Order: sequence, then C-alpha cells, then structure tokens
Amino acid sequence: MDNPYVLLETTLGDILIELLPEKAPKSVANFLRYVDDKSYDYTIFHRVIRGFMIQGGGYDNRLQPRATYEPVENEAKNGLSNVKGSVALARAAEKDSACREFYINAEDNLDLDHQDETDENYGYAVFGQVVEGMDVVKKLNWKVTKARDGFDDLPVDDLEIISARRFE
Repeated sequence: MDNPYVLLETTLGDILIELLPEKAPKSVANFLRYVDDKSYDYTIFHRVIRGFMIQGGGYDNRLQPRATYEPVENEAKNGLSNVKGSVALARAAEKDSACREFYINAEDNLDLDHQDETDENYGYAVFGQVVEGMDVVKKLNWKVTKARDGFDDLPVDDLEIISARRFE
C-alpha cells in the first residue's frame, strides 16, 4: 500500500510530506485528522530556530491557539530519526502530550530521538519526511525571529500555512 502524502501550501511555497503509517500509525492518524478537518489552514509557523527546525500548526496569525483533540501516545521508539527533512510531533514535557503541533527538522537533530523511558529523554515521534520543498523549509528556517507576546522564536513576518491537504 502506498503511503499517504500531504501538501502544505505556505506563504513561501509548497512542501510535500510523505507520511509513514507503518512506523507511526497513531501519529499519522492524528496528523491526518487535523488535515482532513482543514484545521491547519491559516495557521503559522510560530517557532523558528535557524539551523534547527520550524514548528507550526497550533496558532493562527493573531497568535490564538487552535482547538486540539486528545493527545496521542508517543511513538518515538519507532526506529525513525529526527534527520534533516523529517516531520515529527511537537510535545510538552510529558512524553504523551503531543496533539496538533508539528515540526520539520532543518538539520539532523538526533538528540531529539528516543534515548530512554523518562519523559525528558523519551524523544519526539517522527511520522513523515519532506519529499519536495526542502528549499521552502530552508527559506522558512532562515527568517528573522524575535521574542514577543510570550513566544521566544516568533518570526517577525507571518509564515503561514495557507492549506494542508492530502495529495495524490
């Protein structure tokens, strides 16, 4: 069976993501739930750290949080790694706290992989890979950021996800 794909249309170009349900079935189902209800439309990348990653999907351009479904079980022990171009679920300190926010690794970030069973070192569940649009990820990752409105690495200009749709 072919893996599903999702196309993120952003203000700086398109990013095509291949999802990996055999390795991360709960994370993929969670992500597709938000895609299918068009919940990622008109959200922003609200956390951008140059040379590290871009994180988004949780806030609109007025910095208002979007509603979430229940958190999913962390699948960080699935054998996938936080390498450049991989897509993973963001989470809070608790290992099973990931909901709607995701990030795309701009470089290899192997320290985010599963290390042990503690919440702190459990890791972040990779569930997809950018197959086209790494040039867009790089453009997004190199935008100027500043601390404001309770966010530390908020881009000065809105970096919007215009739409997120299944791609066939």
